[in-house]
Amino acid sequence: MNIIFLGAPGSGKGTVSQIAAREYNLQILSTGEILKNMAHENHPLGLRARDEYWGKGFLVPDEIMLPLLEEEISKTIYQKGLILDGFPRTIPQAEKLEEIIKIDPVINLLCSEELITKRILARMQCKKCNKPYGLNPRPPENRICRCGGEIYQRVDDTEETIKRRLNEYENKTLPLIKFYKERIITVDQDEKTTPESCFDDVKKALDSYLS
Repeated sequence: MNIIFLGAPGSGKGTVSQIAAREYNLQILSTGEILKNMAHENHPLGLRARDEYWGKGFLVPDEIMLPLLEEEISKTIYQKGLILDGFPRTIPQAEKLEEIIKIDPVINLLCSEELITKRILARMQCKKCNKPYGLNPRPPENRICRCGGEIYQRVDDTEETIKRRLNEYENKTLPLIKFYKERIITVDQDEKTTPESCFDDVKKALDSYLS
């Protein structure tokens, strides 16, 4: 089973997909995390993606993303199924993806712009184990994770880049809802939604879709 998680930045794709991966024994393929790790390791492709594109709130172009994705999907760890987090983000990417693997359901996480902004400005992550923190769960006051790693906030999480990312999402990614209309599962969220309650809704809809 190969699943796509769609949703605006801050809609919870990364966190909810981690829960889904454990539940359905799938491997997560996050092109964003791959690029971040490459930038952290000073890989030229990762540094270019960060400095010219996602670090400024823009989508990374296909000339970088598509070769990276095709190479990554070919690895044996994805043979039992995968969850795509953050990809595709454009119609051409989705069309190319159809040539590489079979996509099953597409899960669309809905969230208001106000809540997205609150979430992104509050979100943090452990440098060691990558555990996410934010509005729920909040990070410890000393900003030290249970694993002992330092909890940090991304330097590109600012109101300016949030607005830019949301505009990019609306212009380039929202058309994917129509592209995948036969396979879309939509899950609404509000202020009371937690990653666990969001996944409960995802699981009910996904189990119904697959039955």
